[in-house]
Amino acid sequence: MRSKYLTFLLLLILGSCGVVKKKTTYGSDRTVSVPATSLDSLQDKYEAPKPIPKIEKNDPAEDIIETAMGYSGVRYKFGGTTKKGMDCSGLLYVSFGKHDIDLPRVSNEMAEEAKKINLKNVDKGDLLFFKTSKKGKRINHVGMVVDVNGPDIRFIHATTSRGVIVSSLNEGFWNYSFVKAARVL
Repeated sequence: MRSKYLTFLLLLILGSCGVVKKKTTYGSDRTVSVPATSLDSLQDKYEAPKPIPKIEKNDPAEDIIETAMGYSGVRYKFGGTTKKGMDCSGLLYVSFGKHDIDLPRVSNEMAEEAKKINLKNVDKGDLLFFKTSKKGKRINHVGMVVDVNGPDIRFIHATTSRGVIVSSLNEGFWNYSFVKAARVL
């Protein structure tokens, strides 16, 4: 009895494999009703795609920014110049130094050496200097401009609370603490 049952089940399974037929959603063969266009008429209508120009990377500011951005997220460490910890002037000292541009090690000396420019004229790679201490009378913080989009100036720097980050000069604290912009390139 068991063998008859298994045989019946086996026949049922094997027999049902080819029985299922797909339903079609259309009743007749499809035909194309749009006439073909000749290649010549297409060439008249459309211009051949232009090759994408290669971007030459000769801008030292872009190279320095790329180096500095490689330190994003590194924690703050007073006097630090490595990925284990870094301060604001250390970030720029190392980033410029890797491209053979010597800067002083501390922010107030950088501010003295750099050429002051109008904030309206800042560009990528320029430095922004700040006085962040309420009691301090000298520059004690520096960042490097990484993007200028109209009135929004973004800069990379190392903060004591969040490490190496990109901020906007439009942010209240940084706008209030801002002293001057300067160029070293």
